[in-house]
Amino acid sequence: MDYKSRQKRLREKLATTRLDALLVSHLPNIRYLCGFTGSAGFLLVGPAGSVFFTDVRYATQSREEVEGARVVVARGSPLVAAGQWIAAERKTARSQWTVGIEAEHLTVAARKQLTDVLPARVRVRAGSPLVERLRMIKDAEEIERIRAAVRLGAKLFDRALEVIKPGVKESEVAAEMEYAARREGAEAMSFPSIIASGPRSALPHGRASEQAIRPGGFVVCDFGVILRGYCSDQTRTVWVGAVSDEARRVYEAVRQAQLAAIEAVRPGVKVGEVDGAARKVLQRAGLGRYFAHSTGHGVGLEIHEAPRVTASGKQEALQPGMVITIEPGAYFPGKWGLRIEDMVVVTSSGREVLTPTSKELIAI
Repeated sequence: MDYKSRQKRLREKLATTRLDALLVSHLPNIRYLCGFTGSAGFLLVGPAGSVFFTDVRYATQSREEVEGARVVVARGSPLVAAGQWIAAERKTARSQWTVGIEAEHLTVAARKQLTDVLPARVRVRAGSPLVERLRMIKDAEEIERIRAAVRLGAKLFDRALEVIKPGVKESEVAAEMEYAARREGAEAMSFPSIIASGPRSALPHGRASEQAIRPGGFVVCDFGVILRGYCSDQTRTVWVGAVSDEARRVYEAVRQAQLAAIEAVRPGVKVGEVDGAARKVLQRAGLGRYFAHSTGHGVGLEIHEAPRVTASGKQEALQPGMVITIEPGAYFPGKWGLRIEDMVVVTSSGREVLTPTSKELIAI
């Protein structure tokens, strides 16, 4: 990963703001900018360079991982150390200096801890999500890591198909998939696996429970893995037993909605148009009101990143290098529901679907 170039691009963005420096506290942003994978650290990015602050637990790890930044190992709080370092650097300066913070990721208590050690001429202000904007566009190495995570994740659906049957608990299916993921080299699951059957399949985020799978309903399988830091995300829905005509009709409508949204993906298209393409198909099928969530989201170092593929996204245009999910669904509370989800990368000429798994309805 070219961490120095990433920090350079961030400095260029900072030059267009009222901020003199940015104190990065969100760990995925820190990893993106300098490579640190531990659980305690702050990265100060300023015009003259970058300084990474951590504690003694990460003395060795930080010196092995951090690139493009000086490493300061504190015996106490890394945040206090960052504040004290800024105070020392600005001790003789007479001009005011403004440090941006990631307000969405720094608590009120932590902000006070920082300001308590800063001199009056150093101001702290909430910064816009500058790093998140950079992270939206994946480089070639990131896309390859995501592609590998998607391939590994897709294998788990094969294992799910071997396990899903009447009488098996949802949690047992999830456990088998997660064990297979670890055996294949996954660092962790991207999120708690969703295995939701019968009436629970109408819950968009119905995590695997102790409920036994019964015939005559859908089973939503939403899962993903983390591989070399990057996430995958996939949903497939199967039917247990003989498929009813209604279930087949609804499934096909959702599949067509997903295909329409994928077809809409290309550079320059607003995310709201992609969302609208899915909704239009479902509305024509009389299912519009049964699809209540957004059509997708970005994926990378985190399972949910910018951009959100939603109806309100009238300004955000797709750009080459963005990796998003396309995941329309239809949910009938108390009855059943379904969702189909793929990961898609925006290319210079259109899109590439990364998820290799078939979307045809499978009956078990």
